[in-house]
Amino acid sequence: MKRLIFLLVLGALALPATALAKGPSDARITGPGLSKAITISGSESEGTPIMNLAEAAGFFPGAFGQSPSPMSPAPPKTSLGPKYSIEYVVPAGNSASNKIHQDLYPYAKNGGWTHMPAGQPIFDMTTHGGWFHDTRLKGILVAHGLPKSPPVASTSTTSSSSAGFFSTGKIGAFALVLFGIGAAAVFTRRHLRGTAT
Repeated sequence: MKRLIFLLVLGALALPATALAKGPSDARITGPGLSKAITISGSESEGTPIMNLAEAAGFFPGAFGQSPSPMSPAPPKTSLGPKYSIEYVVPAGNSASNKIHQDLYPYAKNGGWTHMPAGQPIFDMTTHGGWFHDTRLKGILVAHGLPKSPPVASTSTTSSSSAGFFSTGKIGAFALVLFGIGAAAVFTRRHLRGTAT
């Protein structure tokens, strides 16, 4: 009996840290169309906002791996729409934490996609990484402040560049160039007349 208890304790101690790994406590979403970051937090309990997001974003298989894996190594062949970012805070004990990055495409054509880069440090390992798809993702984020429709592409770049060209400083420089060309033309004309006489 003592031998059995000893083996069970030894087996528990031999478990990798990933078996005891915790999920994120906070997630911060940033991207186009957001006046401020969306912050989602909570406890590691089923049904909490942070766990709903983590599951729909594929955080756990992306971070720790899973068999069979729902992660895809290659990006989807579909229109992904604008890219957002999720920055997770994963408590590591003793006031320490891991920070994990994930790219987010909530407006993808066939439902939300995420991509977690591989190789990010988490506990005593690195993230597995990959692409993950879940149709619940957009709805979860909209409930926390994401616009229902993707932001309209800004046309201010063209107008601002035009405005920048015709700004006061550039108008002055342009006028100076025109004056120089005019003065050169007058000087040349007078010079030619003097030569002709």
